[in-house]
Amino acid sequence: MLFLYGFALLAGLASAVEPGQNAGLAKSFGRPLLAGVVSLLVSIVTIAVIMVVSGTFGLPGMDRLAEVPWWAWLGGLMSAGLTAAQLYLSKRIGAAAFLGLIVTAGVVTSILLDNFGLVGFKVHPASLWRILGGALMIGGVGLVARF
Repeated sequence: MLFLYGFALLAGLASAVEPGQNAGLAKSFGRPLLAGVVSLLVSIVTIAVIMVVSGTFGLPGMDRLAEVPWWAWLGGLMSAGLTAAQLYLSKRIGAAAFLGLIVTAGVVTSILLDNFGLVGFKVHPASLWRILGGALMIGGVGLVARF
C-alpha cells in the first residue's frame, strides 16, 4: 500500500510540473493547440509502451465494449480539457494557483462523487470531517491565489 501512496505522490509532482512543460511547448511552437496534440500523443505512446512491456496490450471484445457506460467514454474529453487549461491558464495565473485550483476542485468534486456513488465510485458518505477538509482546501487555495 505504501508503494501506491508513493506513486500517487509522484503523480502529484508530475501534475505540478506538467502545466509548465506544456505551456513552454506552446510558447515554443507558437500554437498552443498543436502543443496539446503533441503532449497527448506523447501520452498515448507512453501508455502503449507500458502496455506492451507489461503484456497487457490488446483490444477488448465487442461484448465488453457494449458494457461500457456512456459517461466512461468521456475521460479523453476531460484529459483534453485539462491539457487545454494547462496551455492557456497555468502561465497566466502561476503554478501554485493553477494546481491549487485543480486539486481543490478535484477534492471537492470527489467528495460529491463519493457521497452519491457517481461515475462508478462506491458510496463513501460526505462526513462532517470530509466537508471540513474540502472547506479548508478552498480557504487554502484562496490564500495561495491571493498572495
